[in-house]
Amino acid sequence: MTLSLGVLGLGSVFSGPYAALIGKLEQEGRVRLTAGYDPEPGKRSVAADRFGIDTSAAQPQDVIGRGDVDIVLVLTSMNQHGSLARAALEAGKHVLVEKPMSTTLAEGRSLLEAAASAPGQLVCAPHVVLSPTYREMHRRVRDGEIGDLYLARARYGWSGPWWGRWFYESGGGALFDLGVYNLTSLCGFFGSVRRVTAMVGTAVPKREVNGELVPVRADDNAHIVLDFGQARFASIATGFTMQKYRSPAIELYGATGVLQLLGDDWAPDGFEQWTNERGSWELFGERDPNWPWTDGLRHLVESIENGTPTVTRPEHAFHALEVMLAAKQSAAEGRVIEVTSNFPDLDYGGSARAEAEPRPAHDPRTS
Repeated sequence: MTLSLGVLGLGSVFSGPYAALIGKLEQEGRVRLTAGYDPEPGKRSVAADRFGIDTSAAQPQDVIGRGDVDIVLVLTSMNQHGSLARAALEAGKHVLVEKPMSTTLAEGRSLLEAAASAPGQLVCAPHVVLSPTYREMHRRVRDGEIGDLYLARARYGWSGPWWGRWFYESGGGALFDLGVYNLTSLCGFFGSVRRVTAMVGTAVPKREVNGELVPVRADDNAHIVLDFGQARFASIATGFTMQKYRSPAIELYGATGVLQLLGDDWAPDGFEQWTNERGSWELFGERDPNWPWTDGLRHLVESIENGTPTVTRPEHAFHALEVMLAAKQSAAEGRVIEVTSNFPDLDYGGSARAEAEPRPAHDPRTS
């Protein structure tokens, strides 16, 4: 089976990370890059020359409506994600949509409803829960290796994009672009959020984009506190306001131990674990240094080939969307916001144990 791909949005997200994975899948005979659309003629021309795909489509629907397209990748600016993903589902396609799945709750809910009745599968970025490191940490939490989870801290940010004005326009921002990674990760470990308190704002009112100074109309700095119920809490620091950092991306504090994800959750570099029983830290190296954050596409292809549901569920992405919007509301109104949605627990179907047990690396703190 060779699945045909249609791509909406031919910018840097497509031409770099996704194109690299698509190339590997093409070499394996599993996919074929067929058609693409972008509103900018220059990007269409580059994609046609570099990848040999048909970019003659005058509008997204021209790609969505093609009979020879099996999977539609929605890699456009954030404001277009929800409507295009829904149109593709309603056309009977499988869909991968970049994060966030939508920028409004109503549109996100509409997309969720479309996915429930559509013949195709919907995969929503970010794909952090698919990494071998995350899966192994999830197994250890599930198996009680650090006891019940009580507290967590997460962090992801950088100085901000110098391309794409839409990052800084209404509907963009650091929370949708960056914070969604940590939020997706934490919810995978803890389950559904019940209440949100947040401070979200714009620290830098103007930014340089493609050599031009532009006004920032979206958030670029945020600190969020999540309440998972039963006195279990987590915090997320995120923004286009961080130059560098060296601390773990995710810290999980349990009744009898600690797990820390090193690197970023979208680019993990192994993890370390403390248990009271052992009385020292164990450092576990990255299980797959080449794991790509675009892995949701491989997972979708594999699920279609095998006729199985995906591990990543659209309900998880919708819950993350509701939490992010609740965080913005909390910051604007200065109060705690209740969250009503939930999602099923991650189910790896035993595949988390399929790989060899990770071996501890040398930890100088135990020497």
